[in-house]
Amino acid sequence: MNKQKLREIIFGYRTKAGKRFDVILLLAIIVSVVAVMLDSDKEIHKQYGWLLLIAEWVFTLLFTIEYVLRIYCSTDKKKYTLSFMGIIDLLSIIPTYLIIFYAPIVALIDIRVLRLIRIFRIFKLSPYLRSGHTMQIALRSSRPKIIVFILSVSLVVIILGTLMYIVEGQQNGFDNIPKSIYWAVVTLTTVGYGDVVPITTLGKTVAVFIMLLGYAIIAVPTGIVSSEMSKNRTDKEQLENQEEILEKEEEIIAKDNEILKKLEALEKKIDQLK
Repeated sequence: MNKQKLREIIFGYRTKAGKRFDVILLLAIIVSVVAVMLDSDKEIHKQYGWLLLIAEWVFTLLFTIEYVLRIYCSTDKKKYTLSFMGIIDLLSIIPTYLIIFYAPIVALIDIRVLRLIRIFRIFKLSPYLRSGHTMQIALRSSRPKIIVFILSVSLVVIILGTLMYIVEGQQNGFDNIPKSIYWAVVTLTTVGYGDVVPITTLGKTVAVFIMLLGYAIIAVPTGIVSSEMSKNRTDKEQLENQEEILEKEEEIIAKDNEILKKLEALEKKIDQLK
């Protein structure tokens, strides 16, 4: 099989052979990830650990061959190797080889699940990727505001945590300021583990304030990102409108030029008749 045909099968997804290869690859990835998850259970590992280990090595060898073939038939080997999917393809096979040095690292094989991103390409779900790209642009645009927001919340948490340490004291579970700040973070984010709770009336009052503040704060990042998404959508619509206007102007100019040419031709005919 020549390199061109191999490239169509491995990288292509429009042909039947390419789509079949990708579907088989995705199924193999899913099976290998499920096998790693099952192997993490003590009872399953005790009974079927050897079988799952053999299966993992088989999958790893197959994925290694696939990775080598991708590099071999790639038009730009460096570009593929340093691309996001190229790095993921490499990281998905490395943990198995490192089992020899550190057995627990086998759990990192679950990174293979990122290879399922190809499912968007195979099943023509590109519009979902474009939606994700829109969200990424909105997050990038709102990054300065989010950083300021996080810093502000961090300062509030430090102050409230310190206040709870002073109000409740060590006798009520607030042993030190870091632990009090941890409690403030848990309360502010409305998680509420319940491992540390205020006892005094003043402490409960501060806790209620933090809880209400937590609900108010949740809406802030959402509003920031939504605002940026709306702004990006408006800018995109304006750009599209400008492009339409420019196209119409070009059409009008073209028609004007045609009319001028016809008038010039008509004037020449009149001059000839004279």
